[in-house]
Amino acid sequence: METERQGAVLREGFLVKRGHVVPNWKARWFVMLPDKLLYFKYEGGKRDSSQRGQVPLEDCEVTCPYLEYENRPLVLKLRTRTGVDHFLEACSREARDEWAEQITAAVNKLQAEGGEAAAGRRDPSGPHLQDVNLSKVLESMYDVHNGINMNQHVEQGSTYSNCFSGSAVVDWLVFVQLALSRVDAVTLASALLDEGFLRTVGVKSVEALRTGGEQFMDDSTALYGFSDSLKKRGLVRAETSLSAVELSGEVVKRGFLLKQGHRRKNWKVRLFVLRSEPAFLHYYDPTRDDISPAGGFSLRGCLVSSLNDNGVPLGVKGNIQGNLFKIITQSDTHYFIQAPTQQEKLDWIGALREQT
Repeated sequence: METERQGAVLREGFLVKRGHVVPNWKARWFVMLPDKLLYFKYEGGKRDSSQRGQVPLEDCEVTCPYLEYENRPLVLKLRTRTGVDHFLEACSREARDEWAEQITAAVNKLQAEGGEAAAGRRDPSGPHLQDVNLSKVLESMYDVHNGINMNQHVEQGSTYSNCFSGSAVVDWLVFVQLALSRVDAVTLASALLDEGFLRTVGVKSVEALRTGGEQFMDDSTALYGFSDSLKKRGLVRAETSLSAVELSGEVVKRGFLLKQGHRRKNWKVRLFVLRSEPAFLHYYDPTRDDISPAGGFSLRGCLVSSLNDNGVPLGVKGNIQGNLFKIITQSDTHYFIQAPTQQEKLDWIGALREQT
């Protein structure tokens, strides 16, 4: 996978994130930097070049395990300094605990390095964001009757729908008295952007975020929109009914992989679980749970082969990232799968071949 260039990457991989307003779960690619977690979505099997949000790690509280979600025992919770909760689900207990351990280490390092300097950066006369419930601010902003107006905007010849300008956000926050001044409103809007509640739209706001300048721009030409997590999506129905016998084997390997659909040929993140005795490979929709598989097949008589990343192999569609391999079942059904890294691809191929 292509790594983030904004700083030293400490860890990266798929996690399933719970939405803030619409409480659905979506698979995202997370990149951990020394002071923040960035997350991205996938388009056609390839990571989107623009980040969908971030979780600042300064003074972050980590709860692991977090066991309040039924049928989701692999969740960890991050509470940011501004009191926003982020719920992230890993593919296994080992992965969950590793993420939690590394995040905790990063938080402790930031606290040790920051000390009095971090306290000095906070202006006691300014807005106290630790006392602001950002989720409530977002709900008010998103309200269909009294929230901010979403319009169509044109920037550098491109048209963007359902968005608003930076200055419109600042105007609205001051008008509804969520901020006392434009300076306070910019600080509050920056926190909304920093927590992933808002996203950049168009060239100007994206470039401002990338260059590390003023994070949120009080500008009529800088465009923003609501996070994609506010868009409701229907649940995916299970493709196959599977017997209890198929799920009775010992779990050999678990992990997030990208699978190409058989009908639409689109790529989706799926949680794959490899079992032995009997040898089956099942895949789950991670936006739901790991109880009811979306599909699965016996590995008896299967052929597992690595695919060359140079060019697009026959039968593969879309804008692929790479690290491809193929499984051909005994009934001649072809499954095309992408692993996040070359090493994970080799590990999966080795584990699958041991069961065939």
